[in-house]
Amino acid sequence: MYLIVGLGNPEEEYSKTRHNMGFNTINKLVEDYDIKITKKKFQGLYEIANIENQKVLLIKPQTYMNLSGDCVKEVVDFYKIEKENIIVIYDDMDIEPGKIKIRKKGSAGGHNGMKSIIQMLGTDEFTRIRIGIGRPMHSGDEITHVIGAIPEEEIPKLNEGIEKAKEAVIEILKNGVDNAMNKFN
Repeated sequence: MYLIVGLGNPEEEYSKTRHNMGFNTINKLVEDYDIKITKKKFQGLYEIANIENQKVLLIKPQTYMNLSGDCVKEVVDFYKIEKENIIVIYDDMDIEPGKIKIRKKGSAGGHNGMKSIIQMLGTDEFTRIRIGIGRPMHSGDEITHVIGAIPEEEIPKLNEGIEKAKEAVIEILKNGVDNAMNKFN
């Protein structure tokens, strides 16, 4: 079974922010595959389903970004999910909007949700799909950029990144991480 984690913040006020790109990718997957996320456990909202003939557990941690690892660790421990079958999707300021990057392992790169997951799992060897949100125009505006309102003109580019991330998940499930990296990076 694959664990597909979309990072974000649970409150409605954060639903339309750059920090919820992971949640939005999960939302796109469930919409396109007619899946309903109805279960609450592991400090998250989740559902087990089949996507492209693969059993998957889709989850949106409800712990707030900085504690995402608590939720992920509970799921991994309960279902004995191998690190090779974990996919974490999240926003990245170092990638321009509309672009994504896939990696099999690596540091958190300053992302607090990833720091939490790496710490709780005790490894950085799991797949991540980073969705570009770009940097703010002025240094020091990072927090506002990440959790503030998105200007209307940026939404199409960010949606492009969400669509690519969804397609990358499908490619990983069908043909593996290496093929997805060759196709999207």
